[in-house]
Amino acid sequence: MTKAERTRHFIVEKAAPIINKKGMAGTSINDIVEATRLTKGSVYGNFESKDEICLEAFDYLAKRVGADIVMAMSRANSNKDKLFALFEYYLAVVSQENTYGCPLLNFGTEADDTNPIVKQKVNKAILATENLIAKVVRSGIEAGEFKRSFDPETFSIKAFAMIEGGMWIARLQGNNKQLQIILDSLKQEIDDYCQ
Repeated sequence: MTKAERTRHFIVEKAAPIINKKGMAGTSINDIVEATRLTKGSVYGNFESKDEICLEAFDYLAKRVGADIVMAMSRANSNKDKLFALFEYYLAVVSQENTYGCPLLNFGTEADDTNPIVKQKVNKAILATENLIAKVVRSGIEAGEFKRSFDPETFSIKAFAMIEGGMWIARLQGNNKQLQIILDSLKQEIDDYCQ
């Protein structure tokens, strides 16, 4: 990595949690300058605009979340346990201080009507997560863990939407009660499809 690439990465790494918390519109270039302790000229010497930083911040956060999910699921032996590990990952994330919620939800909500490029990136990340869930369900069906009547696509869409909604409620209410109910319901559905 060149010095310029390291500097860009450093700026994105420091800016990403701020943008995830305050939003793209709510984050000022001064917030980024303060977090990086670089000059405004140095920040703008590496990025053309705050929007460019926001785009890379989303990519950075989405990549981290994806890697964390894969890591959590990789520790499980069965496909059922992989899905349960995914659910526990989301529950742990919502419980952690300073995570500021799911970047897909945060960026997606803000970009819905205002930023088609970010909206497209969020849609791509949503589909990747749904595809991951569906892939695990399909693998479980092929391995004989799950009944053939278990619909991978329907379950993945439902699970993702329910989890994101539960995370949103948990962040707003400051407790995990609804998210836990959602995850327990999804676990029960998985158990119902086990052979």
